[in-house]
Amino acid sequence: MLYKTTLIVSFFFLVSKTLIGQDFETKFRDLYSANDTNAQAVLLKEWELAKPKDPELFIAYFNHYVNLSRREIVTMDSFSKSRNAFAITDSVTGKTVGFMNSSIQYVPAILQKGFDKINQGIALHPLRLDMRFGKIYMLGQSENYPEFTKIILQTIEYGNTIKNAWLWKEDKPLDDAVNFFLKSMQDYNYTIYDTDDDNLLPYMRQISEAVLKYHPNHLESLANIAMTYLIIGDNDKALPYLLKAEKINPKDMVILNNLAEAYKRKNDKVKAKVYYEKMIQYGKPDEVEYAKEKLKAL
Repeated sequence: MLYKTTLIVSFFFLVSKTLIGQDFETKFRDLYSANDTNAQAVLLKEWELAKPKDPELFIAYFNHYVNLSRREIVTMDSFSKSRNAFAITDSVTGKTVGFMNSSIQYVPAILQKGFDKINQGIALHPLRLDMRFGKIYMLGQSENYPEFTKIILQTIEYGNTIKNAWLWKEDKPLDDAVNFFLKSMQDYNYTIYDTDDDNLLPYMRQISEAVLKYHPNHLESLANIAMTYLIIGDNDKALPYLLKAEKINPKDMVILNNLAEAYKRKNDKVKAKVYYEKMIQYGKPDEVEYAKEKLKAL
């Protein structure tokens, strides 16, 4: 079980409410909504001549190239690849005979132009966390997990050097920056976890270890690392992280359940029982029922 937070990174088209009239950013938003890519390109050149270091210019360029690179791929398959797959039925029998699956892919050469622009923006405005998060988001969407992880690690390190004094839209200081940042890291971990690809688990571990370097009591990161080991059956490596997490929050159901599971796998029924009983002591009704069933199974 992985901790999951819901975080909407407001990177795309956050337009200032203080603007009066049609400035470059507002015009670009309108052209983007109309999907007028040719007019966008013309406007971006004008904008660049007028305000070459405007942070919003680089974000607009990035959005422009991301949109240009986006392709929807439709395939006919014998199985469903997502909840949104369209089932194809036999008109005679009414039975499902296949699925129409849709996926989004990105043209690498065009997408790279977007990354080049946002990299320029980050170099000029290193405190702008929205730029970094926009880049990370697209690395995840394009399934470039090595680079995705690399940029996250760089962002964690840089955040420490500036004491997480990040800026957001309009160069405004980010409220509650540390908690916002940590929740974002958890969302990025979930992006990897949600692939169901065990080969990517080391990336989750790297991110969580980097967080723990500066936030050693971050419960979610401890749980993440333990979970990556539990998935591959390395219970002995998982246990130290789980035991430390238990000291931080002895009533956390995810931690207690994973401790019980780790000990059960090690055939240590006595300790497994201890943690299922703690779940019964501290848990909600459905968690209590779950723990009781697990105890019976022991």
